[in-house]
Amino acid sequence: MSEHLRLGVNIDHVATVRNARGGIYPDPVRAAQLAAEAGADGITAHLREDRRHITDDDIARLSETLTVPLNLEMAATEEMLRIALRHRPHAACIVPEKREERTTEGGIDAAGQFDRLLPMVSALREAGTRVSLFIEPDARQIDAAMRLGAPVVELHTGRYCELDGAARTEELRRIADAAALAAKNGIEVHAGHGLTFDNVAPIAAIPQVVELNIGHFLIGEAIFVGLAESIRRMRAAMDAAR
Repeated sequence: MSEHLRLGVNIDHVATVRNARGGIYPDPVRAAQLAAEAGADGITAHLREDRRHITDDDIARLSETLTVPLNLEMAATEEMLRIALRHRPHAACIVPEKREERTTEGGIDAAGQFDRLLPMVSALREAGTRVSLFIEPDARQIDAAMRLGAPVVELHTGRYCELDGAARTEELRRIADAAALAAKNGIEVHAGHGLTFDNVAPIAAIPQVVELNIGHFLIGEAIFVGLAESIRRMRAAMDAAR
């Protein structure tokens, strides 16, 4: 088991609040800097096609100022590939994206979109960016990630977070089995989506998982306790599970 479970903080919804009124406040770049000071190991930002929260300028400023790694979440489009290749973030996580969804719903079908993803993964890797695929905890998707040459997968935990009782236990088992399979085949395992103080421990306890990416809950909790305290509490919950 990795002694230190990394925490990536997604700052998308600081930008959501800013964009609700326009202007420049609150600034997601400032939030990213505060998150790093509070113990975040990296910052995640999703530049969506419709620019509903993070903007191109945000990505440029994050790339210039961050002292921790930037993980750019991106759809599998030529536009997003060009942006990623221009900024060359530490990591790029390829996610599914639908215009009508409120947030990312499920993992990308890496097996079904293999031919489309292969040149993108190759181009990003050649540029020195660590490629991650946001996938369902499924052996078929892990096999596709292996064949694509993706060094990292991020397992979708949204379904686990929505379930309870025996159904949640079964989904947790699926995630743990997928993490073990990926790690056995040399793929680094991350996890995220929907995680909170109340449900993070079982995911954090999976020994093959080395990074959790958490955003919406931390930003929401920050309204009540402040961003730094929100992150410190999540960090403590993750460490206790290890």
